[in-house]
Amino acid sequence: MKRIAILGSTGSVGQSTLSVIRQFPDKFLVEALSTCNNATLLSEQINKFNPKNAVIVNETKKIKNNFSNTKIYFGKDNLKKIVIDKNIDLVVIAISGAAALIPLIEAIKHKKTIALANKESLVMAGHIVIKMAKENKVKIIPIDSEQSAIWQCLEGNNKKDISKIYLTASGGPLNNVSLKNFRNLSKNKILNHPRWKMGRKITVDSATLMNKGLEVIETKWLFGIDLDSINVLIHPEAIIHSMVEFCDGSLMAQLSNTDMRFPIQYALTYPERYRSNFKKLDFLKIKSLNFKKPDFKKFPCLGLAYQVARDGGSMPCVLNASNEEAVDAFLNDNLKFIHIPKVVEKILSKHKKISNPNLNEILEIDKWARHRTKEYINQLN
Repeated sequence: MKRIAILGSTGSVGQSTLSVIRQFPDKFLVEALSTCNNATLLSEQINKFNPKNAVIVNETKKIKNNFSNTKIYFGKDNLKKIVIDKNIDLVVIAISGAAALIPLIEAIKHKKTIALANKESLVMAGHIVIKMAKENKVKIIPIDSEQSAIWQCLEGNNKKDISKIYLTASGGPLNNVSLKNFRNLSKNKILNHPRWKMGRKITVDSATLMNKGLEVIETKWLFGIDLDSINVLIHPEAIIHSMVEFCDGSLMAQLSNTDMRFPIQYALTYPERYRSNFKKLDFLKIKSLNFKKPDFKKFPCLGLAYQVARDGGSMPCVLNASNEEAVDAFLNDNLKFIHIPKVVEKILSKHKKISNPNLNEILEIDKWARHRTKEYINQLN
């Protein structure tokens, strides 16, 4: 049996991961779970899966439980207890945002196979993470549908033969909304994704296309692909999850219904494929597949992501930290939606790039960018 730890088990990816595991009780054993602050759902998961350890990152009071076999820890520092456990074979990193970076690095240090659903850690410190993974001979298997699609298209092929990678994007909730109407959008409209059920932060990132920009940077690091070879295509049906074009002109694509359990299951079972009961594609019901170029004027966050990817060094870290704070401010009604890219661009302009930052420098830059973003948002208000 494969013994699994899930960091972020109460989020959408974490819950989907447990849904997959539930189908194969003879293949997987849940050893550890963690949540940011959803102690109620975590308690339900503990009752169902009986893990050895569980962590509540932001909960200070003890939860009422009758967990005779599960040790409960509190605080983010205890996430290390999960990832260094010698009994764990695979660590699912489903934590949102920059908080995943340190647990990811600890898991790599302890030579755990990684199923990665967090793109921000590679955006912040891809040069550190990928180098460390190679040194420790650790496999990082992507869970994001787009990255999983690329991973699957590249199997059995040589990376040197890649001509282009096409990252597909549904276009998010604002794909058919004109730019002039962005000022009048309700929060509910922005959080109503047409294809995927995701957390609030990533749904806002989808609305700005920052999520796709972060994926561009993630793709660069995960697959060692030159930035000029990575293209974004708006594909509203979200059936093709990404495509790879090879030097001979052949294209390979991965298709499935919009269900995160497809890439999650493949990450858990890799290199094997298990039969699933997920709803399969019915090509006779697919009337058309549409594609168009992204509108960089309408979605400036995508352009910012490409720019910092070219600049390199510490710039992607600043982009990610500032965006996280700006999105949080929007969700808490402290910033207008249309000001998110303006805030991020302003903070980027204030940063003096470090070409090859170490981990401590990355963490300090992350703090600096968050502080400056909060300051700037306060000035706007």
